[in-house]
Amino acid sequence: MIKDMRTRNGFSQVRENIALNTTLFSESVDLLQKLIKTPSYSGQESMVADLIQGYFLTYNIQTYRKGNNVWCFNKFYNPDQPTILLNSHLDTVRPNEGYTLDPFCPEIANGCLFGLGSNDAGGCLVSLIAAFLNFYSYKGLGFNLCLAATAEEENSGQNGIKSILPLLGELELAIVGEPTLLQMAVEEKGNMVIDCIGTGRSGHAARDEGDNAIYKCLKDIEWFRTYEPVQKLKGSSPLKMNVTMVNAGLQHNIVPAKCEFTVDIRYNNTISCDEILAIIKNNVSAQIKVRPGSTCASSIATDHPIVKTGIAIGCKTYSSPTSSDQAWLNIPSVKIGPGDSARSHTADEYIFLEEIKKGINLYIRLLETLPLMLINNPTKYIN
Repeated sequence: MIKDMRTRNGFSQVRENIALNTTLFSESVDLLQKLIKTPSYSGQESMVADLIQGYFLTYNIQTYRKGNNVWCFNKFYNPDQPTILLNSHLDTVRPNEGYTLDPFCPEIANGCLFGLGSNDAGGCLVSLIAAFLNFYSYKGLGFNLCLAATAEEENSGQNGIKSILPLLGELELAIVGEPTLLQMAVEEKGNMVIDCIGTGRSGHAARDEGDNAIYKCLKDIEWFRTYEPVQKLKGSSPLKMNVTMVNAGLQHNIVPAKCEFTVDIRYNNTISCDEILAIIKNNVSAQIKVRPGSTCASSIATDHPIVKTGIAIGCKTYSSPTSSDQAWLNIPSVKIGPGDSARSHTADEYIFLEEIKKGINLYIRLLETLPLMLINNPTKYIN
């Protein structure tokens, strides 16, 4: 059965020794191309999870799996030592209508690798895997590594990282791979999505009858567009709300009795979901429904060893406006990786090959220079 999996995924033989860094880069690009070729929409990542398992099998590395989540540990795992989680996601959004290239064809041109999921977050995932392989056989590492390639990040699904956290054992720290231009996110916005429903009364458009639900919702939409939080910290808004979807009407000559619109909300840890909902309900007339899967804002102490290590090796720190699987972790964590968040979910998505190379080197340097004697103090460093 192992042999069949290797053949099916295109990996030919078991290798006795972990590759050198130059080979790791080449293999990482090859692996990313295979990932791009394999559709992996949220909740449909089975084939790409097979692919990751097959890749680890070529190194004789035992993997564990639940659903479409795959994880493994370093060779000399020691339960008496702290464990660092290396995590990125397998799933992608669906390609948008603006694509001019085949989203599943991993084309390389002008130093860029194009394809759906190349930037978000395939480049991060293969770079983290390369760093894991670099340290896999180290003895006396001083800490354990757990590499987890997880599902359903893009839709905050129940069958993603949340479903396997109890199976990973006690974790001390997490490095979450997302495209950040190799800057270290020490804060991450939470995400809440609400559906707003405005109601009116239907009537014939020609006779100016009814109560137009669209017009009623326009007032609410304008409030969301112009809302400005009272408090701003360091120039960063603690709350940002955008109307992203609108749906109303049955046909051209009927005044609509119902209008629905969706609002994407991003917020930091200075404001709670309940406070946000109270502000909205006090200012709009539409009925509010909160979608399941809201993610919490997160942050890490600026004096935590991983932050100090990142700064020491030249990483800039920042507050991330986007959310990730970092939201589900109850341990100190940072978000960092190759690629640019501005390219995520865009048409003709791409990542520079040089970004992948730098990503591998950065993850390795982070783990090489991390002052472990400070990490092993869970009472001080609580997320």
